[in-house]
Amino acid sequence: MASKGNGNRGKKSAIKLDPKTLNKIIKGDCISAMTKLPEGSVDLIFADPPYNLQLGGDLTRPDNSKVDAVDDHWDQFESFAAYDAFTREWLTEARRVLKPDGAIWVIGSYHNIFRVGTALQDLGFWVLNDVIWRKSNPMPNFKGTRFTNAHETLIWATRDADQKKYTFNYNAMKALNEGTQMRSDWVIPLCTGSERIKDDQGSKAHPTQKPEALLHRVILATTNPGDVVLDPFFGTGTTGAVAKKLGRNYIGIEREADYIKVAKERIRRVTPVAPEDLEVTQSKKAEPRVPFGTLVERGLLSAGDKLYCPRRKFTAKVRPDGSIVTTNASGSIHKMGAHVQKAEACNGWTFWHFKTDKGYEPIDILRQQVRAEMN
Repeated sequence: MASKGNGNRGKKSAIKLDPKTLNKIIKGDCISAMTKLPEGSVDLIFADPPYNLQLGGDLTRPDNSKVDAVDDHWDQFESFAAYDAFTREWLTEARRVLKPDGAIWVIGSYHNIFRVGTALQDLGFWVLNDVIWRKSNPMPNFKGTRFTNAHETLIWATRDADQKKYTFNYNAMKALNEGTQMRSDWVIPLCTGSERIKDDQGSKAHPTQKPEALLHRVILATTNPGDVVLDPFFGTGTTGAVAKKLGRNYIGIEREADYIKVAKERIRRVTPVAPEDLEVTQSKKAEPRVPFGTLVERGLLSAGDKLYCPRRKFTAKVRPDGSIVTTNASGSIHKMGAHVQKAEACNGWTFWHFKTDKGYEPIDILRQQVRAEMN
């Protein structure tokens, strides 16, 4: 599905953002910054909020060296109640700025993702998937007191419970996965090596920098070129860098000046891709509808032409109105395909074949020919 539509708040038209707002980083608190964005103006939100890790002390390796854990002030809350209040507040603003056909991704660890999930559902979002990001190179559990934390969870949700339309580039994800349906468990390594951004002292510029491969999959799957992706916890700008590579617009919100400096330089170095190179494998549902009768109108098939099932056991004749007739019945290509097989349903486009100089071909080839002309 790569379609657009309205949820139960969708009577208002989506609002276009001021171009001056696009592809910028807003310095400040995410909640107050989002209040300044117009309602219904953003296609997708990717949020990597504070995890509220509740660390009980320093983490050390077996050699007593200290682990660079998340102990920054922005990840500290005085209580679960305070964290929940913060979560509901930013999610409320996030839902307001989403377009009627918009969606949100939130990533978290076991410390916070269940609390975030509850807030999402309570506020009216509709969960489509929870996706497990399985890290192929997780940090070990040095104390040996628990299982190694080898994954994080992403929640993908639409803005509204009865929202029928949202962007999902199913066929592009299938192509990315070598022709197999993309599953909800993604094996992607942690951000390491040259991708891991370091500060002037050689330390990690951000403790929870996400790999670009993760954002590539999220943005490619659930947006289209030109869409607006909002990241209210922008950090060092992974979302912005990937959005720029894929021809999407971004808005980042970040309150830490050091992160903003890193993100701006990182995004500046990204070379945009030409629009014609951003095409991906389209879903058949997104292609123009072509009735079987159109093939007759255009002379690709004529009244009286014979159609055959794959094994030539059943035949039918084409009629001038786009119906087909078998020995004892007539109707659409789908209905007659089901009729001769005594089946409940049938895809007539792939079931019925026509004879060519090279053999028998499915009539779907003729439909694709018409679609190519339409495009």
